Amino acid sequence: MSRAGSPARDLTRTTFAVLFIGALLAASLWILRPFLGPTIWATMIVVATWPLMLRIQARLWRKRPLAVTVMTLLLLLLFIVPLTMAIVTIVENADRLVGWAQLASTYHLPATPPAWLIELPLVGGVIERAWGQATALGLRELLPRLSPYAGDLTRWFATQMGSVGLLLLQVLLTVVIAAVLYGVGEDAADHVRRFARRLGGDRAVGAVTLAAGAIRGVALGVGITAAVQAVLGGLGLAMAGVPFAGLLTALCFMLCIAQIGVVPVLVPAAIWLFWGDHTGWGIFLLVWAGVVSTLDNVLRPLLIKMGADLPLLLIFAGVIGGLLAFGLVGIFVGPVVLAVAYTLLETWMGELVPPPVAGAAPAANAEAPTAPAPPPAAAP
Repeated sequence: MSRAGSPARDLTRTTFAVLFIGALLAASLWILRPFLGPTIWATMIVVATWPLMLRIQARLWRKRPLAVTVMTLLLLLLFIVPLTMAIVTIVENADRLVGWAQLASTYHLPATPPAWLIELPLVGGVIERAWGQATALGLRELLPRLSPYAGDLTRWFATQMGSVGLLLLQVLLTVVIAAVLYGVGEDAADHVRRFARRLGGDRAVGAVTLAAGAIRGVALGVGITAAVQAVLGGLGLAMAGVPFAGLLTALCFMLCIAQIGVVPVLVPAAIWLFWGDHTGWGIFLLVWAGVVSTLDNVLRPLLIKMGADLPLLLIFAGVIGGLLAFGLVGIFVGPVVLAVAYTLLETWMGELVPPPVAGAAPAANAEAPTAPAPPPAAAP
């Protein structure tokens, strides 16, 4: 009788143990929920910039506190402050953006293009024919029909940005957590590797290394490229004398993060210059938009390959999905999570041994070689 009841008792004890552990984890995550976003954000920044921190530490007499101080200041000056200014600018001008979207609902494209547009060299005739074809197809009425949705999209985006006070609090928490992680990075990485080894052995440790490479690739390839393109786009807007250059630069940065680019901002600004008879500056801004928009084809792949080779569609989906799911922090968290999942999935599928070719004689007592697990990373 005792033997028959023993498995039942073991199953009951195991079930309650799993439920207790699950409830404990859920309660812990619920308590730490306000800190999860800044923690993930800070972890991404620290992982991406850890090699730079080690180089700075080597130049500062190997003093970790000095290196942490320098990295925290750099983080504030080069990343947090510009990002905060961009988001604050968008939030403070949300009503103006909505007004611009509503103005478009009352505007109707003329049946024929303006004279200055027809007189453009090389492309004037092409634009005139395309304009006539679009008018014949009834596309003139498309913009007023889409304008209400543009206003709703602008309001939603401003709502997702949240209040300025909450944003500043998240930024402050991110900086503080990043400074702590810079100070105890080796210990944190060791805990992660030990946890991974407990779950899946050496292959899980290799997966942690791949995840770190994916995080570094997204942070470098997406973040730095977006910052460079936004700065160059804003410089062109300021040189051309376009009003609200700061607000448009912030929009450029957000669009570049979402992998859309600067064209939706710079091209309408160039059209506005043409409309105001500033033909020279309009041509300059069009050329500048082409140069800045193609910069990501060179800079982004170079930076992403420093960490991981990721498809741009995955990054775009991560930005949009992260924004919908987590708000502002999701713009950065979403691509990182998808990049890590994609990298681990690709690695797992690459470990499959292909079936033997038909007609080929297998070697006697031969076993399929297994790929060695990558060595543990020396940095988080």
